[in-house]
Amino acid sequence: MTSFVLPHEVHGDGAHKVFAVHGWFADRSAYAAVLPDLDRASFSYALVDLRGYGEARDAAGAYTTAEAAADLVGLADRLGWERFSVIGHSMGGAVAQRLAAVAPHRLRRLVGVSPVPASGLPLAGEQATLFTDAAYRPENRRAIIDFTTGGRRPAAWLDRMVARSLARSDAEAFRAWLDSWAGEDFHSDVEGAAVPALAVAGELDPALPPEVMRQTWMAWFPHAQLVALPFAGHYAMDECPLELIRVVEDFLRADPGHPGGAVAPEGALAVAGESEPA
Repeated sequence: MTSFVLPHEVHGDGAHKVFAVHGWFADRSAYAAVLPDLDRASFSYALVDLRGYGEARDAAGAYTTAEAAADLVGLADRLGWERFSVIGHSMGGAVAQRLAAVAPHRLRRLVGVSPVPASGLPLAGEQATLFTDAAYRPENRRAIIDFTTGGRRPAAWLDRMVARSLARSDAEAFRAWLDSWAGEDFHSDVEGAAVPALAVAGELDPALPPEVMRQTWMAWFPHAQLVALPFAGHYAMDECPLELIRVVEDFLRADPGHPGGAVAPEGALAVAGESEPA
């Protein structure tokens, strides 16, 4: 692995440092819908572009979750962040779990938004072809986004998501990333990890619904929590940004090192349990 500084932007100047890692279909602009309403006084959010995406679109690399975790540790060192939390969406959730495996002493809290399990997501038959060919076929990308949001989202939004994905990712890197997040199983490296870990799953997502989180995330992390969002699919940042911010920031604030963290705010999640809105 070569040394590489991930392109990034920092929002906020709070003492609690947080990385936000995007998924397979977008660069750091995946978090655009939540940016206006983040608590910038309590948190410092560093949004990154993984290799092959955004400002790192032309960056060479192995395009693996392990490489990305090493890149994040390097960026934390560069920023002077000794300890930090991490939020990862989908593929970025697998990257976040890699951090729990390689740098557990650096992590305060771990959040996965529709996270790909550390066991990977094996694909076969027509599904494998759909995902593999998505690197070069925009219609495949559209079909995947439509399916994973329950077939309920407007056509214009689907088209916009596809256009952003094509513009902000390199096709060859996009294809290589699939082999890592879908095909690699490293769950034995995170099983039993002590880091508090929150999984947020959309009930409209047939690919990574709450039940998959119960079988994976909740089984591996002793201090795990699960929140199911009833009106979200795979893209909670776009589908219900305010609900997502509240759930995630309540969880982050519960960290003992966060000012007031010893007192759970109203509506906060129960520690080491499962909380699902009615």
